[in-house]
Amino acid sequence: MLDIKFLRENPDIVKENIKKKFQDEKLPLVDEVIDLDLKNRENKQEVEAMRANKNKLSKEIGGLMQQGKKEEAEKVKAEVAAGNDKIDELTEKGREIEEEIKKRMMVIPNIIDDSVPIGKDDSENVELEKFGEPVVPDYEIPYHTDIMEAFDGIDLEAARDVAGNGFYYLMGDIARLHSAILSYARDFMIDRGFKYVIPPFMIRSSVATGVMSFEEMDAMMYKIEGEDLYLIGTSEHSMIGKFINSHTKEEELPITLTSYSPCFRKEKGAHGIEERGVYRIHQFEKQEMIVVCKPEESMDWYEKMWKNTVDLFRSLDIPVRTLECCSGDLADLKVKSVDVEAWSPRQKKYFEVGSCSNLTDAQARRLNIKIKGEEGNYFAHTLNNTVVAPPRMLICFLENNLQEDGSVAIPEALRPYMGGMEKITK
Repeated sequence: MLDIKFLRENPDIVKENIKKKFQDEKLPLVDEVIDLDLKNRENKQEVEAMRANKNKLSKEIGGLMQQGKKEEAEKVKAEVAAGNDKIDELTEKGREIEEEIKKRMMVIPNIIDDSVPIGKDDSENVELEKFGEPVVPDYEIPYHTDIMEAFDGIDLEAARDVAGNGFYYLMGDIARLHSAILSYARDFMIDRGFKYVIPPFMIRSSVATGVMSFEEMDAMMYKIEGEDLYLIGTSEHSMIGKFINSHTKEEELPITLTSYSPCFRKEKGAHGIEERGVYRIHQFEKQEMIVVCKPEESMDWYEKMWKNTVDLFRSLDIPVRTLECCSGDLADLKVKSVDVEAWSPRQKKYFEVGSCSNLTDAQARRLNIKIKGEEGNYFAHTLNNTVVAPPRMLICFLENNLQEDGSVAIPEALRPYMGGMEKITK
C-alpha cells in the first residue's frame, strides 16, 4: 500500500505506474483517493475547530457558575452538548471516508522499480543469466510421474479418490528424496545465517490482506468455514505476519529467517491442474526465506536472496537460469521480482522452481511493521524468496539425475540425507 502523502503529491507518477502494469481500469482510483483525502482533511479540520470551541465554552461554564449565572451556564452546557453530537457525527463520517480511502489504496499497485522491464505478461519476462550447462542425454527422459512410478514412488489414482485432482501420495525412496531435499535446503540456509522457523499453517484475514493483494487472495487461499482463518499458500504469509504491529530496533536488523511449511493453493483459473503430474497442485511443501530490513538495504538483500536459491540448485548440479519479471507479471505489492527456472532435459527448456521478490514497505504499511530509529519510527522493507519446493524440485531433480539404466543418481551433497545412498534403483 502506498503512502497517501506520496499519492497526494505525485498523482501523475502513480497513474503512470498503473499504466506500466497495464491496469488502466484502476486509473480513476487515484483521483477518487485525492478527492476523498481532501474531504477527510477538511472534516478533521472541522472536528478540531469544534473541539477547540468546546474547550473554550467549557471554561466559560466554570466562570458563569462562579458568578452565579446558572441560567446562562445551562445554555452554554446545551451548546456544548450539541457540539459533542456534531463532533461524534463528523468523527463517524471521518471513519467512513478513511475506510473508503483504504479500500481504494489497497488495490492501487506499488511503484515498480525503474529497472523492471515493461511488458504485459510472463511471456515478456527477460532472461538475465544462466548457471550451469544444460544437458540433453542421448537416451529418453520419461515424464516425471513415469519415473516416480518406476520406483513405486507415487500414487495419483488413490489420491484422486481421497481428495480429488491436484493431490498425490509419495512413497518409498521418492518420498524419502522429497524429505531429504527439504532437510538439505533447511541446513543450507541455516549455514548461510538464516534462523530456522516452523510457523502457523493458518492465518487470520487481517494478515492475509496484509501480505497479498485481494486478487491473489481470491485466486489462492482456502478459507476455513465458520472461522476467520485461511490455509497459507506459502510460509511467507505467516512469517511476515509474525511482525504485525511490531517495532524493531535498528540494531536488531536485518532479520533473516528460513521457514518450512506445507502450502495450500486453490490455483483458481490455473491451467494444468487436471494433468497427471505434480507441477501444479493444491498441496505441496516448501522451504522459504524472508528478510525484514532497513529500506536502504533491501535491494542488496534482494540480490543475495535469489543467489542463495541458484547456489542451492547448483550444489545439486541442476542447471538454472534467472528471469526478470516484467511489469505486467508483478503482483501489486511487488516492486521487483526474479524467477529462478530449472532445466528440464525432457522438455528441453527451463521451468519455474522459485521466485524472489522485494515488496519494499508495502506489506509493512498494511501490517504496521516499523523500525525504531534514532530520529523516529519508520516502515521496514520485507522480502521473500523460495529456497526450494520439492514437487517441482523433484521433477528437475529426477530428470537431471536419471541414468541410462533407469536408476537416479544422488549427488554427494544429498547423500547424508538419504542414508548414504548413492543412487535410487528400481
